[in-house]
Amino acid sequence: MTPSPQIKIPATYLRGGTSKGVFFRLQDLPEAARQPGPARDSLLMRVIGSPDPYGKQIDGMGGATSSTSKTVILSPSERQGHDIDYLFGQVSIDSAFVDWSGNCGNLSAAVGPFAIMSGIVPKERIPANGTCTLRIWQANIGKTIIAHVPMTNGQVQETGDFELDGVTFPAAEVPLEFLDPADEGEEGGAMFPTGRLIDDLDVPGIGVLKATLINAGIPTIFLNASDIGYTGTELQDDINGDPAALARFETIRAHGALKMSLIQDLSEAAKRQHTPKVAFVAPPADYVASSGKAVTSGDIDLLVRALSMGKLHHAMMGTAAVAIGVAAAVPGTLVNLAAGGGPRQAVRFGHPSGTLRVGAEAVLEDGEWKVTKALMSRSARVLMEGWVRVPG
Repeated sequence: MTPSPQIKIPATYLRGGTSKGVFFRLQDLPEAARQPGPARDSLLMRVIGSPDPYGKQIDGMGGATSSTSKTVILSPSERQGHDIDYLFGQVSIDSAFVDWSGNCGNLSAAVGPFAIMSGIVPKERIPANGTCTLRIWQANIGKTIIAHVPMTNGQVQETGDFELDGVTFPAAEVPLEFLDPADEGEEGGAMFPTGRLIDDLDVPGIGVLKATLINAGIPTIFLNASDIGYTGTELQDDINGDPAALARFETIRAHGALKMSLIQDLSEAAKRQHTPKVAFVAPPADYVASSGKAVTSGDIDLLVRALSMGKLHHAMMGTAAVAIGVAAAVPGTLVNLAAGGGPRQAVRFGHPSGTLRVGAEAVLEDGEWKVTKALMSRSARVLMEGWVRVPG
């Protein structure tokens, strides 16, 4: 065997919200990887270091968690009225596939800054100071995101005093608007795919669970914490150190996906790890976050814990936060009831790393709930830029 040299691909490693990912311009990818398919998936897996049976991603850029096994491909938008086309790939850690079924709300905060820095956004669209407002087409789910990127002296402002629980250091705030976040017309159907705000989800070996099944931000299965033996104050080790619990959650996720019509057979769930998410909710209670910060019941409207790629998330996925905000805005969902019920335009919820506020605008039209947008703030920062190298 004649050794082949590694190839170099321009790339940037960014933090967006509580996630990290490797960002590419579409034009910089090898020609075979500029189109969806096996060549693209193989390249991204090799960049990240997957599949890794050790679960560590030592030979790649991934960090061996769902929050750090991520890739993004950006290009000038081909869609009228938009600036950027944004494609997100969630790379499986130990299996050989990339899940393209959903968005990453956290990395959405880094899309605008990277697009400005890398020349995707024309210079005439970028103010020297103030805010650069960009319309982003999220290609995975066919939705629009508006990012408000702070600018100082012609450069993206990355430093600042905005604090986000789950991120150690403060940075500049990037407000995001997720327009029409419900996935109406997509594969899962309407915002509430079964037509009900609360369903009876029959899970063999577990029982019948009350569940709110929602397509908003990302398809999500919401459960009551008390129905599955939890309080809603759990931290990562409480769940992730319990293989039996993780197996139960995966069984619930698979049956929920089937009921939401996201899959046609239970066997398909194994190749669709990114969606749907499973989350459980509870009324406010005091707890100590993973950082040691005390969160009191008076600080929050409800408690939420969510799983991503088979493990309890260390904070909260951005897209799941959108789902929380939307579900909270609709009276009668499990999320809304955990927050005290009644109409509301915003909630602050407690997660393992602290708290997060998310808003949503919901209206009842012809007997159906519609959500015009969800709002939240994140931050983003370039960690490293240059080239990634992969074996040729």
